[in-house]
Amino acid sequence: MGDFSGAPLLLDTTGVAPEDAAATLEAAWRERRLVALAGPGQRRDLALALGPCAGPGEPLGRFGAAVVLGSGGSAGQRHWCLQPLAHLQAAADATADWLLARGLEPADCLHLDPLPLHHVSGLLPLVRARRWGAELGWLAPALMRSAALLAEACPLPRDRPVLLSLVPTQLARLLASPAGIDWLAGCAVIWVGGAALPASLAEAARRARLPLAPCYGATETAAMVCALPPERFLAGGIGCGDPLAGVALRLDGSTAAVEVRSDRLSPGYLEAGRFLPLPLQPGGWWRSGDAGRIGPQGLEVLGRLDGALHSGGETVFPERLEERLQAAAARRGAPLEALLLLARPDPEWGERLEALVRPCRGDDGPRLLQLLQSIVSGWPPAERPRRWHLCPALAPTAAGKWERGRWQRWLDSLEAL
Repeated sequence: MGDFSGAPLLLDTTGVAPEDAAATLEAAWRERRLVALAGPGQRRDLALALGPCAGPGEPLGRFGAAVVLGSGGSAGQRHWCLQPLAHLQAAADATADWLLARGLEPADCLHLDPLPLHHVSGLLPLVRARRWGAELGWLAPALMRSAALLAEACPLPRDRPVLLSLVPTQLARLLASPAGIDWLAGCAVIWVGGAALPASLAEAARRARLPLAPCYGATETAAMVCALPPERFLAGGIGCGDPLAGVALRLDGSTAAVEVRSDRLSPGYLEAGRFLPLPLQPGGWWRSGDAGRIGPQGLEVLGRLDGALHSGGETVFPERLEERLQAAAARRGAPLEALLLLARPDPEWGERLEALVRPCRGDDGPRLLQLLQSIVSGWPPAERPRRWHLCPALAPTAAGKWERGRWQRWLDSLEAL
Protein backbone atom coordinates (compact mmCIF):
# COMPACT_ATOMS: atom_id res chain seq x y z
CA MET A 1 0.00 0.00 0.00
CA GLY A 2 2.99 2.32 0.04
CA ASP A 3 4.97 3.96 2.80
CA PHE A 4 3.56 6.20 5.45
CA SER A 5 4.86 9.71 4.75
CA GLY A 6 3.74 11.62 7.82
CA ALA A 7 2.13 11.56 11.24
CA PRO A 8 -1.59 10.90 11.50
CA LEU A 9 -3.73 14.01 11.17
CA LEU A 10 -6.47 14.53 13.74
CA LEU A 11 -9.13 16.48 11.85
CA ASP A 12 -11.93 17.90 14.01
CA THR A 13 -14.91 18.53 11.72
CA THR A 14 -16.89 20.45 14.35
CA GLY A 15 -18.05 23.75 12.91
CA VAL A 16 -16.05 23.22 9.70
CA ALA A 17 -17.78 23.42 6.33
CA PRO A 18 -17.85 19.90 4.87
CA GLU A 19 -16.19 20.98 1.61
CA ASP A 20 -13.31 22.50 3.61
CA ALA A 21 -12.94 19.40 5.79
CA ALA A 22 -13.05 17.24 2.67
CA ALA A 23 -10.31 19.31 1.02
CA THR A 24 -8.06 18.88 4.06
CA LEU A 25 -8.80 15.15 4.17
CA GLU A 26 -8.05 14.62 0.48
CA ALA A 27 -4.81 16.64 0.68
CA ALA A 28 -3.63 14.39 3.52
CA TRP A 29 -4.63 11.29 1.58
CA ARG A 30 -2.54 12.45 -1.38
CA GLU A 31 0.40 12.43 1.04
CA ARG A 32 -0.61 8.86 2.00
CA ARG A 33 -1.41 9.93 5.57
CA LEU A 34 -3.86 8.51 8.04
CA VAL A 35 -6.61 10.98 9.00
CA ALA A 36 -8.61 10.60 12.21
CA LEU A 37 -12.00 12.33 11.79
CA ALA A 38 -13.52 13.70 15.00
CA GLY A 39 -17.09 14.87 15.36
CA PRO A 40 -18.54 17.10 18.10
CA GLY A 41 -17.15 16.13 21.51
CA GLN A 42 -14.89 13.40 20.09
CA ARG A 43 -11.53 15.15 19.78
CA ARG A 44 -10.17 14.20 23.20
CA ASP A 45 -11.22 10.55 23.01
CA LEU A 46 -9.85 10.22 19.50
CA ALA A 47 -6.53 11.79 20.52
CA LEU A 48 -6.27 9.27 23.35
CA ALA A 49 -7.03 6.43 20.93
CA LEU A 50 -4.25 7.60 18.59
CA GLY A 51 -1.85 7.92 21.51
CA PRO A 52 1.85 7.49 20.70
CA CYS A 53 1.14 6.04 17.25
CA ALA A 54 1.40 9.58 15.87
CA GLY A 55 4.97 9.29 14.63
CA PRO A 56 6.21 8.35 11.15
CA GLY A 57 7.42 4.78 10.90
CA GLU A 58 4.91 3.43 13.39
CA PRO A 59 3.07 0.22 12.37
CA LEU A 60 0.08 2.18 11.08
CA GLY A 61 2.25 3.34 8.19
CA ARG A 62 1.64 0.10 6.32
CA PHE A 63 -1.94 1.19 5.61
CA GLY A 64 -0.94 4.27 3.64
CA ALA A 65 -3.84 6.66 3.02
CA ALA A 66 -6.50 5.73 5.55
CA VAL A 67 -9.10 7.11 7.93
CA VAL A 68 -10.11 6.50 11.55
CA LEU A 69 -13.81 6.82 12.40
CA GLY A 70 -15.94 6.18 15.45
CA SER A 71 -17.99 2.99 15.42
CA GLY A 72 -20.32 1.23 17.82
CA GLY A 73 -21.76 4.28 19.58
CA SER A 74 -25.25 2.74 19.54
CA ALA A 75 -24.00 -0.07 21.76
CA GLY A 76 -22.71 2.36 24.36
CA GLN A 77 -19.05 1.49 23.70
CA ARG A 78 -17.27 3.41 20.96
CA HIS A 79 -14.49 1.84 18.92
CA TRP A 80 -12.09 3.83 16.76
CA CYS A 81 -12.08 1.93 13.52
CA LEU A 82 -9.36 2.17 10.86
CA GLN A 83 -10.28 1.92 7.18
CA PRO A 84 -7.69 2.19 4.39
CA LEU A 85 -8.71 4.40 1.48
CA ALA A 86 -8.34 1.37 -0.79
CA HIS A 87 -11.14 -0.38 1.10
CA LEU A 88 -13.41 2.65 0.78
CA GLN A 89 -12.69 2.82 -2.94
CA ALA A 90 -13.49 -0.89 -3.31
CA ALA A 91 -16.82 -0.23 -1.57
CA ALA A 92 -17.47 2.61 -4.04
CA ASP A 93 -16.74 0.24 -6.93
CA ALA A 94 -19.26 -2.29 -5.58
CA THR A 95 -21.88 0.45 -5.29
CA ALA A 96 -21.16 1.45 -8.89
CA ASP A 97 -21.85 -2.14 -9.97
CA TRP A 98 -25.15 -2.03 -8.08
CA LEU A 99 -26.14 1.18 -9.85
CA LEU A 100 -25.18 -0.18 -13.26
CA ALA A 101 -27.45 -3.17 -12.60
CA ARG A 102 -30.27 -0.61 -12.11
CA GLY A 103 -29.47 1.02 -15.45
CA LEU A 104 -27.74 4.05 -13.89
CA GLU A 105 -24.32 5.28 -15.00
CA PRO A 106 -22.50 6.36 -11.80
CA ALA A 107 -20.48 9.11 -13.50
CA ASP A 108 -23.69 10.76 -14.73
CA CYS A 109 -25.25 10.98 -11.25
CA LEU A 110 -25.38 13.86 -8.80
CA HIS A 111 -24.56 12.43 -5.36
CA LEU A 112 -26.01 14.49 -2.46
CA ASP A 113 -24.57 14.16 1.05
CA PRO A 114 -26.56 15.38 4.09
CA LEU A 115 -24.61 13.28 6.65
CA PRO A 116 -21.57 14.27 8.75
CA LEU A 117 -18.15 13.53 7.28
CA HIS A 118 -17.01 11.82 10.50
CA HIS A 119 -19.65 9.09 9.96
CA VAL A 120 -18.85 6.42 7.38
CA SER A 121 -22.18 7.05 5.61
CA GLY A 122 -21.24 10.71 5.25
CA LEU A 123 -17.71 9.91 4.10
CA LEU A 124 -18.63 7.40 1.38
CA PRO A 125 -20.49 9.87 -0.89
CA LEU A 126 -17.22 11.82 -1.12
CA VAL A 127 -15.23 8.69 -1.97
CA ARG A 128 -17.86 7.49 -4.45
CA ALA A 129 -18.07 10.81 -6.27
CA ARG A 130 -14.29 11.05 -6.61
CA ARG A 131 -13.99 7.41 -7.67
CA TRP A 132 -16.73 7.70 -10.29
CA GLY A 133 -15.93 11.18 -11.56
CA ALA A 134 -19.41 12.29 -10.46
CA GLU A 135 -20.57 15.58 -8.99
CA LEU A 136 -21.01 15.80 -5.22
CA GLY A 137 -23.38 18.20 -3.47
CA TRP A 138 -23.30 18.92 0.26
CA LEU A 139 -26.57 19.46 2.15
CA ALA A 140 -26.33 21.45 5.37
CA PRO A 141 -28.03 19.90 8.44
CA ALA A 142 -30.34 22.92 8.76
CA LEU A 143 -31.75 22.23 5.30
CA MET A 144 -32.69 18.68 6.30
CA ARG A 145 -34.93 20.09 9.03
CA SER A 146 -36.95 22.26 6.65
CA ALA A 147 -38.34 20.81 3.44
CA ALA A 148 -39.25 24.26 2.12
CA LEU A 149 -35.70 25.57 2.62
CA LEU A 150 -34.25 22.40 1.13
CA ALA A 151 -36.36 22.61 -2.01
CA GLU A 152 -35.43 26.28 -2.47
CA ALA A 153 -31.71 25.88 -1.76
CA CYS A 154 -31.24 22.64 -3.68
CA PRO A 155 -33.62 22.25 -6.63
CA LEU A 156 -33.00 18.86 -8.20
CA PRO A 157 -31.93 18.58 -11.82
CA ARG A 158 -34.28 16.80 -14.22
CA ASP A 159 -31.62 15.87 -16.76
CA ARG A 160 -29.57 13.44 -14.63
CA PRO A 161 -30.10 10.94 -11.81
CA VAL A 162 -29.82 12.11 -8.22
CA LEU A 163 -28.49 9.80 -5.48
CA LEU A 164 -29.20 10.50 -1.82
CA SER A 165 -28.14 8.82 1.44
CA LEU A 166 -30.42 9.35 4.47
CA VAL A 167 -31.00 8.03 7.96
CA PRO A 168 -34.62 7.27 8.96
CA THR A 169 -34.88 10.42 11.11
CA GLN A 170 -34.12 12.64 8.12
CA LEU A 171 -36.52 10.69 5.93
CA ALA A 172 -39.31 11.07 8.48
CA ARG A 173 -38.87 14.85 8.62
CA LEU A 174 -39.09 15.19 4.85
CA LEU A 175 -42.04 12.80 4.54
CA ALA A 176 -44.00 14.96 7.00
CA SER A 177 -44.24 17.75 4.41
CA PRO A 178 -45.71 17.77 0.87
CA ALA A 179 -42.72 19.91 -0.16
CA GLY A 180 -40.38 17.26 1.23
CA ILE A 181 -42.18 14.45 -0.58
CA ASP A 182 -42.07 16.37 -3.85
CA TRP A 183 -38.34 16.99 -3.41
CA LEU A 184 -37.59 13.34 -2.60
CA ALA A 185 -39.56 12.27 -5.67
CA GLY A 186 -36.88 13.91 -7.80
CA CYS A 187 -34.27 11.36 -6.67
CA ALA A 188 -33.40 8.20 -8.59
CA VAL A 189 -32.17 6.29 -5.51
CA ILE A 190 -32.58 7.07 -1.80
CA TRP A 191 -30.38 4.81 0.30
CA VAL A 192 -31.70 4.59 3.87
CA GLY A 193 -29.49 3.09 6.56
CA GLY A 194 -27.79 3.70 9.88
CA ALA A 195 -30.83 2.52 11.82
CA ALA A 196 -33.89 0.33 11.29
CA LEU A 197 -36.48 1.69 8.85
CA PRO A 198 -39.85 1.71 10.69
CA ALA A 199 -42.62 -0.10 8.84
CA SER A 200 -44.86 2.97 9.01
CA LEU A 201 -42.17 5.09 7.37
CA ALA A 202 -41.63 2.48 4.67
CA GLU A 203 -45.35 2.41 3.91
CA ALA A 204 -45.52 6.20 3.69
CA ALA A 205 -42.62 6.15 1.23
CA ARG A 206 -44.35 3.46 -0.85
CA ARG A 207 -47.56 5.47 -0.98
CA ALA A 208 -45.54 8.39 -2.32
CA ARG A 209 -43.76 6.04 -4.79
CA LEU A 210 -40.35 7.11 -3.53
CA PRO A 211 -37.35 5.05 -4.75
CA LEU A 212 -36.09 3.93 -1.36
CA ALA A 213 -33.25 1.42 -1.10
CA PRO A 214 -33.00 0.24 2.53
CA CYS A 215 -29.43 -0.87 3.18
CA TYR A 216 -27.16 -2.34 5.85
CA GLY A 217 -23.53 -1.79 6.71
CA ALA A 218 -21.09 -0.60 9.36
CA THR A 219 -17.87 1.32 9.70
CA GLU A 220 -16.10 -2.04 9.93
CA THR A 221 -17.52 -3.07 6.54
CA ALA A 222 -16.67 0.21 4.74
CA ALA A 223 -20.36 1.19 4.89
CA MET A 224 -23.03 -0.46 2.75
CA VAL A 225 -22.71 -4.21 2.15
CA CYS A 226 -26.26 -4.91 0.94
CA ALA A 227 -29.16 -2.86 -0.41
CA LEU A 228 -32.72 -3.58 -1.47
CA PRO A 229 -33.33 -2.22 -5.00
CA PRO A 230 -36.05 0.47 -5.19
CA GLU A 231 -38.19 -1.60 -7.55
CA ARG A 232 -38.32 -4.43 -5.01
CA PHE A 233 -38.98 -1.98 -2.17
CA LEU A 234 -41.90 -0.43 -4.06
CA ALA A 235 -43.29 -3.91 -4.75
CA GLY A 236 -43.53 -4.48 -0.98
CA GLY A 237 -40.15 -6.06 -0.29
CA ILE A 238 -38.78 -5.75 3.24
CA GLY A 239 -35.26 -5.96 4.58
CA CYS A 240 -31.95 -4.77 3.21
CA GLY A 241 -31.56 -6.84 0.05
CA ASP A 242 -28.75 -9.05 -1.20
CA PRO A 243 -24.98 -8.64 -0.71
CA LEU A 244 -23.07 -6.26 -2.95
CA ALA A 245 -20.15 -7.48 -5.05
CA GLY A 246 -17.28 -8.77 -2.93
CA VAL A 247 -19.42 -9.44 0.14
CA ALA A 248 -20.75 -12.66 1.68
CA LEU A 249 -23.33 -12.73 4.49
CA ARG A 250 -24.33 -15.48 6.91
CA LEU A 251 -25.92 -15.85 10.36
CA ASP A 252 -24.34 -17.30 13.46
CA GLY A 253 -26.17 -20.52 14.26
CA SER A 254 -26.67 -19.87 17.98
CA THR A 255 -27.32 -16.11 18.19
CA ALA A 256 -28.45 -15.27 14.61
CA ALA A 257 -25.76 -12.56 14.59
CA VAL A 258 -25.13 -11.14 11.14
CA GLU A 259 -21.65 -12.09 9.95
CA VAL A 260 -19.78 -10.49 7.04
CA ARG A 261 -16.83 -11.66 4.97
CA SER A 262 -15.19 -9.21 2.58
CA ASP A 263 -11.76 -7.99 1.48
CA ARG A 264 -12.82 -4.51 2.55
CA LEU A 265 -13.34 -5.26 6.23
CA SER A 266 -11.49 -2.92 8.57
CA PRO A 267 -8.03 -4.14 9.59
CA GLY A 268 -8.81 -3.21 13.21
CA TYR A 269 -9.22 -0.61 15.94
CA LEU A 270 -7.07 1.96 17.70
CA GLU A 271 -7.07 1.96 21.49
CA ALA A 272 -4.70 4.01 23.66
CA GLY A 273 -2.07 4.12 20.95
CA ARG A 274 -2.29 0.41 20.18
CA PHE A 275 -3.53 -1.19 16.99
CA LEU A 276 -5.89 -4.10 17.72
CA PRO A 277 -6.69 -6.37 14.75
CA LEU A 278 -10.37 -6.82 13.95
CA PRO A 279 -11.61 -9.94 15.77
CA LEU A 280 -12.60 -12.49 13.14
CA GLN A 281 -14.24 -15.89 13.22
CA PRO A 282 -12.58 -18.83 11.43
CA GLY A 283 -12.66 -18.29 7.68
CA GLY A 284 -12.36 -14.51 7.97
CA TRP A 285 -15.92 -13.75 9.09
CA TRP A 286 -16.60 -10.58 11.13
CA ARG A 287 -19.46 -10.96 13.60
CA SER A 288 -21.58 -7.83 13.93
CA GLY A 289 -23.67 -6.90 16.95
CA ASP A 290 -26.93 -7.24 15.01
CA ALA A 291 -29.31 -10.19 14.89
CA GLY A 292 -30.93 -10.96 11.58
CA ARG A 293 -32.52 -13.43 9.25
CA ILE A 294 -31.99 -14.10 5.56
CA GLY A 295 -35.05 -14.65 3.41
CA PRO A 296 -36.28 -14.21 -0.16
CA GLN A 297 -35.64 -10.44 -0.04
CA GLY A 298 -32.15 -10.86 1.42
CA LEU A 299 -31.05 -9.70 4.86
CA GLU A 300 -33.59 -8.54 7.44
CA VAL A 301 -32.08 -7.01 10.61
CA LEU A 302 -33.99 -7.88 13.78
CA GLY A 303 -32.15 -5.63 16.22
CA ARG A 304 -29.02 -5.15 18.30
CA LEU A 305 -27.95 -8.26 20.18
CA ASP A 306 -26.51 -6.12 22.97
CA GLY A 307 -29.91 -4.43 23.22
CA ALA A 308 -31.90 -7.67 23.28
CA LEU A 309 -33.26 -8.83 26.62
CA HIS A 310 -34.33 -12.17 27.99
CA SER A 311 -37.58 -11.81 29.86
CA GLY A 312 -39.48 -14.77 31.27
CA GLY A 313 -37.73 -17.13 28.87
CA GLU A 314 -38.46 -14.95 25.83
CA THR A 315 -35.90 -13.08 23.72
CA VAL A 316 -37.17 -9.58 23.07
CA PHE A 317 -35.74 -7.06 20.58
CA PRO A 318 -36.67 -3.57 21.84
CA GLU A 319 -36.19 -1.91 18.43
CA ARG A 320 -38.97 -4.03 16.92
CA LEU A 321 -41.31 -3.20 19.79
CA GLU A 322 -40.48 0.51 19.53
CA GLU A 323 -41.39 0.44 15.86
CA ARG A 324 -44.64 -1.40 16.59
CA LEU A 325 -45.63 0.96 19.40
CA GLN A 326 -44.78 4.09 17.40
CA ALA A 327 -46.92 2.87 14.51
CA ALA A 328 -49.85 2.15 16.82
CA ALA A 329 -49.42 5.53 18.55
CA ALA A 330 -49.44 7.31 15.18
CA ARG A 331 -52.70 5.60 14.23
CA ARG A 332 -54.22 6.87 17.49
CA GLY A 333 -52.92 10.41 16.93
CA ALA A 334 -50.67 10.27 20.00
CA PRO A 335 -48.36 13.31 20.44
CA LEU A 336 -45.25 11.09 20.64
CA GLU A 337 -41.94 12.67 19.63
CA ALA A 338 -39.46 9.98 20.77
CA LEU A 339 -39.57 6.55 22.39
CA LEU A 340 -36.88 4.22 23.71
CA LEU A 341 -37.31 0.83 25.41
CA LEU A 342 -34.56 -0.37 27.75
CA ALA A 343 -34.02 -3.31 30.09
CA ARG A 344 -33.90 -3.39 33.87
CA PRO A 345 -33.13 -6.39 36.10
CA ASP A 346 -36.15 -8.18 37.54
CA PRO A 347 -35.94 -10.95 40.17
CA GLU A 348 -38.82 -12.92 38.67
CA TRP A 349 -38.47 -12.28 34.94
CA GLY A 350 -34.71 -11.85 34.69
CA GLU A 351 -35.19 -8.59 32.81
CA ARG A 352 -38.20 -6.38 32.11
CA LEU A 353 -38.71 -3.50 29.73
CA GLU A 354 -38.97 0.11 30.82
CA ALA A 355 -39.98 2.95 28.49
CA LEU A 356 -38.50 6.42 28.07
CA VAL A 357 -40.93 8.81 26.38
CA ARG A 358 -40.65 12.35 25.02
CA PRO A 359 -44.00 13.98 24.16
CA CYS A 360 -44.36 16.55 21.42
CA ARG A 361 -43.67 20.05 22.67
CA GLY A 362 -46.55 21.49 24.68
CA ASP A 363 -48.44 18.19 24.98
CA ASP A 364 -49.66 16.48 28.13
CA GLY A 365 -47.05 13.90 29.16
CA PRO A 366 -49.10 11.93 31.72
CA ARG A 367 -52.02 11.61 29.30
CA LEU A 368 -49.63 10.34 26.60
CA LEU A 369 -48.27 7.71 28.99
CA GLN A 370 -51.82 6.52 29.71
CA LEU A 371 -52.53 6.19 26.00
CA LEU A 372 -49.33 4.24 25.37
CA GLN A 373 -50.06 1.90 28.27
CA SER A 374 -53.53 1.23 26.87
CA ILE A 375 -52.01 0.37 23.48
CA VAL A 376 -49.73 -2.31 24.94
CA SER A 377 -52.27 -3.69 27.42
CA GLY A 378 -52.96 -6.70 25.20
CA TRP A 379 -49.34 -7.42 24.28
CA PRO A 380 -47.54 -10.51 25.65
CA PRO A 381 -46.21 -9.85 29.18
CA ALA A 382 -42.55 -9.99 28.12
CA GLU A 383 -43.19 -7.24 25.56
CA ARG A 384 -45.05 -4.82 27.85
CA PRO A 385 -42.94 -2.15 29.60
CA ARG A 386 -43.15 -2.45 33.36
CA ARG A 387 -42.53 1.25 34.00
CA TRP A 388 -42.86 4.44 31.96
CA HIS A 389 -40.71 7.56 32.34
CA LEU A 390 -41.09 11.01 30.79
CA CYS A 391 -37.73 12.11 29.43
CA PRO A 392 -37.82 15.62 27.88
CA ALA A 393 -34.21 15.37 26.61
CA LEU A 394 -34.67 12.03 24.84
CA ALA A 395 -33.34 12.15 21.26
CA PRO A 396 -31.16 10.12 18.88
CA THR A 397 -27.85 11.39 17.54
CA ALA A 398 -27.64 13.59 14.45
CA ALA A 399 -27.07 10.41 12.44
CA GLY A 400 -30.34 8.95 13.71
CA LYS A 401 -28.74 6.38 16.04
CA TRP A 402 -29.72 5.73 19.64
CA GLU A 403 -26.91 5.88 22.19
CA ARG A 404 -28.53 3.16 24.24
CA GLY A 405 -25.65 3.04 26.70
CA ARG A 406 -26.13 6.73 27.49
CA TRP A 407 -29.87 6.40 28.08
CA GLN A 408 -29.39 3.18 30.04
CA ARG A 409 -27.15 5.12 32.42
CA TRP A 410 -29.81 7.83 32.65
CA LEU A 411 -32.41 5.20 33.54
CA ASP A 412 -30.11 3.53 36.07
CA SER A 413 -29.46 6.88 37.78
CA LEU A 414 -33.21 7.51 37.93
CA GLU A 415 -33.81 4.13 39.53
CA ALA A 416 -31.08 4.83 42.10
CA LEU A 417 -32.87 7.92 43.44
